[in-house]
Amino acid sequence: MTDDAQTDQLTFQNPVTRFPEITPPKQHQPEPGLDQELVPKTDRGQRSYRGTGRLEGRKALITGADSGIGAAVAIAFAREGADVALSYLPAEEADAQEIKRCIEESGRRAVLLPGDLADPEFCERLVDRAAEALGGLDALVNNAGRQIAVADIADLRDEQWTATFETNIHAIYRVSKAALKHLPAGSTIVNSTSIQAYKPSETLLDYASTKAAINNFTKGLGQQLAPKGIRVNAVAPGPIWTPLQVSDGQPKDALPEFGKNTPIGRAGQPTELAPAYVFLTSPESSYVIGETLNVNGGTPSP
Repeated sequence: MTDDAQTDQLTFQNPVTRFPEITPPKQHQPEPGLDQELVPKTDRGQRSYRGTGRLEGRKALITGADSGIGAAVAIAFAREGADVALSYLPAEEADAQEIKRCIEESGRRAVLLPGDLADPEFCERLVDRAAEALGGLDALVNNAGRQIAVADIADLRDEQWTATFETNIHAIYRVSKAALKHLPAGSTIVNSTSIQAYKPSETLLDYASTKAAINNFTKGLGQQLAPKGIRVNAVAPGPIWTPLQVSDGQPKDALPEFGKNTPIGRAGQPTELAPAYVFLTSPESSYVIGETLNVNGGTPSP
């Protein structure tokens, strides 16, 4: 990243040029992909996120926390004063270890919990292990996602459709349900949806369908839990440069132009999402429930 990219998120700056416009080369990684092997590298806030104590003493579980948006949220939460449990696939261990180091360098505790969220039993164990290791749980970020581009519905296999729904929406239901016995009043749940919920790409039928379901689930659960003092909201990212894109999340020919069709003219960096998750988790958003906060570079959305 350029020197401008190291400017923290609180400094006055032009959002068009805060991060460079990228032209990623055609590349491939096997699913789920690693941040360490991504070209160009991402900014997950390692040197550009400055905390202000907004989550002091909080205990958070973040899924998909090893790379991309989840990693940026984990770093931001730690910089804001939270201890963090990281959920990720075993194949992503190298990225998870890097984020653990970043969290510990920020003076907070990091707990590593590898496993597959497509396994219903793991979802239950994950929450209990996170609560035990952190000494409680008062923040949940359901961020893990699976995205595989398929150009023709005739080639979209039942196995892929099912696997995408298992990871993207079934796991959110299972993890959120398991977390409720640990979450006291004042706790928060933030789910990762997508611009795809509103403006689906023709190559992402299964992925976009799950993201629309996440929006609906968020609004319904938000109403159900509001009287208990637990707030549920969502963040809808636009085109954010992460390993998801190169592990078949985008057609390879589309990678060099990724994100350039946004009004801001560039793809977003993961760290640009983090403040939205911090806001929805912090007490300052106490009257925000069932909301989807769009962070997409200016693309119109409901």
